[in-house]
Amino acid sequence: MKLGKIIAAGLGPGRLEHLPTGTYRILKNKPKLYLRTAKHPIAEDFLKEKIQFESFDYLYEQCGTFEEVYQSIVEVLLKEAEREGEIVYGVPGHPMVAEKTVEMLLNSKTAGITVEILPAVSCLEAVYAALRIDPAQGLTVVDCLELQNKRIDPAFPLLCIQLYNRRIASEVKLLLMEDYPEEHTVKVVQNAGIAGKERIQEIPLYELDRLKDIDHLTSLYVPALTDYAEKNLNSAFEGLVEVLAKLRGPDGCPWDRQQTHESLKRYLIEETYEVIEAIEEGDMNKLKEELGDLLLQVIFHARVAEEQGKFDIMEVIEEIKEKLIRRHPHVFGTLAVRNVSEVNRNWERIKKEEKGDRPLFDVPRSLPALLRAEKIQKKAAGVGFDWPDINGVWDKIEEELRELKAAVSRGSFDQRVSELGDLLFSVVNLSRFLKIDPEEALSKTVNKFIDKFNYVEKRLKAEGKNPQEASLEEMDKFWNESKKKI
Repeated sequence: MKLGKIIAAGLGPGRLEHLPTGTYRILKNKPKLYLRTAKHPIAEDFLKEKIQFESFDYLYEQCGTFEEVYQSIVEVLLKEAEREGEIVYGVPGHPMVAEKTVEMLLNSKTAGITVEILPAVSCLEAVYAALRIDPAQGLTVVDCLELQNKRIDPAFPLLCIQLYNRRIASEVKLLLMEDYPEEHTVKVVQNAGIAGKERIQEIPLYELDRLKDIDHLTSLYVPALTDYAEKNLNSAFEGLVEVLAKLRGPDGCPWDRQQTHESLKRYLIEETYEVIEAIEEGDMNKLKEELGDLLLQVIFHARVAEEQGKFDIMEVIEEIKEKLIRRHPHVFGTLAVRNVSEVNRNWERIKKEEKGDRPLFDVPRSLPALLRAEKIQKKAAGVGFDWPDINGVWDKIEEELRELKAAVSRGSFDQRVSELGDLLFSVVNLSRFLKIDPEEALSKTVNKFIDKFNYVEKRLKAEGKNPQEASLEEMDKFWNESKKKI
């Protein structure tokens, strides 16, 4: 089978001086160069340098849509790569920044054709420099042709690249005016990075398609709406509260209407653990969803309380806001702190003043046992009731292990329960000294065990067996294999 290669080379935002040296050498030595468009300042430099090329500008005239143009370009490139063996495809800016044809080439299933990427300065860097903005401070970047498929948050600045022409500018304007006032001041950036030709115009959004010199080197910068985030948050939150009120209303959902604080407890716990699972998996989409489910539980409890005449959701919010301000005098007051330890001491002091003379171990009994043990040990250590160093903890674990062994040999069931609890409590103490979250450590071990046993089950299945039918020796064999793979 004959192989082919397409080198997708970025041409930078402007003239030849923006082109990487390595790319320049390749372009000088390769016989076959295709440009997506010759309507780029560097094309003039190529002619001066006697770098021969063919462009696909003719397709923009022949095809009815940009999608047809891009598809036609890709088809030609794949055929030429197969025929020539190796070709170079030059695109404005960086090949991986708003370059649909390169994306399509990378996703192509044509056998034997490989695609190599030669990076370059993209149009984005040139626009950032022209506008004097730092994208790390928060910026949404969108290809104008993809704007209608994107969800825009006006609370953040927006950069629309590849404005191309007045027709696209008109479409972009109408889409943006769904979220922005028509008088909102925007910045039109032209020829970014091209010395002597770079220009920035500030105009109201409604005038965008009235500019006569819009071309493929034009970008649009839309500043954030400063008060949008607060208004949008209030509207969304109030809407959620209203939805729940309707669900609990006379014509609402029978299930929602019959819920109480007691019946909702299990869901509050379940949603909390699902949030934690999403965090551990690093799945941000799942985390967003699970945080919403958890927020619903808070609003649900507040709604039940409001119907009982106890309190409403606004009182919940106001109370936690006041508590945060009160317990952070180093932020909202004049108190000076030097480190996190001082912050924690102040927090506990203020908390004690607020709650009055409560027992030292005022820890909810409903907490998971590991977490409750850790919290109690920290409180005891806070008043000086603690081992001077980790050696005392090791000795205590060994002592509790001996006592558990003795209870297993000759003790009652209650003694075994008691001694096992003492050992676990001592191990939690060790985790505190090692600064390891015991709940997280145990959870990781459980997950690791599950993954390994899943491997064992998979290997047994490949041999036509299941764990119930397999011998211990067979399972041990695959278990040891799993240790090397997981």
